[in-house]
Amino acid sequence: MSMLDRLDEVAIRYDELNELLSDPEVIKDTDRLMKLSKEESNLRETVSSYRKYQAILSELEDTEEMLKESLDKEMEEMAKEERKSLIEEKEALEDQLKVMLLPKDENDSRNVIMEIRGAAGGDEAQLFASDLLEMYQKYAANEGWKTEILDATSNGIGGYKEITLMITGSNVYSKLKYENGAHRVQRVPQTESQGRIHTSTATVVVMPEAEEVEVDIDENDIRVDIYLASGAGGQHVNKTASAVRLTHEPTGIVVAMQDERSQLKNREKAMKVLRSRIYDKITTEAQAEVDAERKSAIGTGDRSERIRTYNYPQSRVTDHRINLTIQKLDQILSGKLGEIIDALLMWEQSKKMEQLKNDY
Repeated sequence: MSMLDRLDEVAIRYDELNELLSDPEVIKDTDRLMKLSKEESNLRETVSSYRKYQAILSELEDTEEMLKESLDKEMEEMAKEERKSLIEEKEALEDQLKVMLLPKDENDSRNVIMEIRGAAGGDEAQLFASDLLEMYQKYAANEGWKTEILDATSNGIGGYKEITLMITGSNVYSKLKYENGAHRVQRVPQTESQGRIHTSTATVVVMPEAEEVEVDIDENDIRVDIYLASGAGGQHVNKTASAVRLTHEPTGIVVAMQDERSQLKNREKAMKVLRSRIYDKITTEAQAEVDAERKSAIGTGDRSERIRTYNYPQSRVTDHRINLTIQKLDQILSGKLGEIIDALLMWEQSKKMEQLKNDY
């Protein structure tokens, strides 16, 4: 099927959706209305660009017909300039439309639950986990997103053994999904008296937020344990049984939450994380089946894989998946991740283009 055939199908479906969205029966069905509205929204930009492309083709055809006629020199030059401009615009739109037709990740528009853990390297790894948290918080602020720490286990010296945060905003997952994996730091730890460079790692897991209707969790499948909170947290620590641990027995997924004073709030947060972990497990397993046949997407790789190195002595950040090295460590850590994320997005798009080139 050619690119134009596929675009025709998209335009026909878009018109169908607009008719359905004005149907009184559809309007009464809230779930169906939301589903169709989302589909219409996803197709809107593609159809708008395609209609613009069709208009340019029509103008180009008219210009070609004009050049076949007997024109004075001035009119002929104007028509040739017009043709040149239209061809350039047509080619630019073709490239844009090809990208728009690439398979889309249905999770791209979702909010994110991110988990950062200090891994190999003891206290230094946990301090690096704190640095990564700050980097993502600043990046989120730059993007106009909001962050909320759901739960955290600190090590008492400014680092984190583990931290869970929610990031909400527009198309959060589409950009942060590339952060899944092991992040390595090379630097001289504060506790190193000899000035030797150490290598430590922290792991990042990025999960799309799951809606309640998408993951049907049977309450009978969840074991709930209530216990006393421990560690930093305030007056309620070790006095009130507010900490909650949920175990989803069919999958073995365990979520513990103790950051709030209220047992009810901790349970609500734990359920939000549990739901997203189960959804993530389901979608990751489904993606693994696809990747077994066609392995290309960056955002669905092995989460134990080392994806990036932050080298302090040389002020260097290297993303190993695309062999990108940037001498801007301070800027990256201050939340200016755009250059890396844009490069990852372009790399993934180019891979998808290669896979689909035979379709055009």
